[in-house]
Amino acid sequence: MREVEAERFVGATPAALRRLLTPTALVEYEGSFTAQDSYADGDATVVTVAGGGLAFDLRVTETADGWRYEQAGDRGPFDAMETEVTVEQANEGSRLRATSRVSLGLPLPFADRVAGWKRRGELRRLLDNVAADA
Repeated sequence: MREVEAERFVGATPAALRRLLTPTALVEYEGSFTAQDSYADGDATVVTVAGGGLAFDLRVTETADGWRYEQAGDRGPFDAMETEVTVEQANEGSRLRATSRVSLGLPLPFADRVAGWKRRGELRRLLDNVAADA
C-alpha cells in the first residue's frame, strides 16, 4: 500500500470548510469522478461515483477534525483506497491536509507507486478546488 499526502493553507475558517465539504463535494472536488447518488448508512454516507467507465461506492465518515473515506466493495479501480481529509485552524484561515493510502493489488513492480502518483494529483486538485471556492 502506498501513502501520499498533500496540504494547503485555505483562507477560510474550519467552520466554513465543514459547511462546504459534504461527502459528495469531496468527490467532486477531486475531479476524477462524479457523484451519482448518496445515502446514509449508519454513521456514514455512501456516495456512488462514476467516471471513466467505472462506477463504485465510497464510504464517507465525518471525524473530529475532518472526514475519512474509503472505497467500499470490490468494484472500484483499487484493491484498497482510504483517504483522510483534516482541517485545523491556522493563522487567519485553515490548514487543509489530505492523506491517502492506495493499493492496486497487482504483482507488477511500481504499480502502487503509479497509483500513488495519480492519487496525489487528485488530492492536490481537491485542495486547489476547495481553496478556489472558499
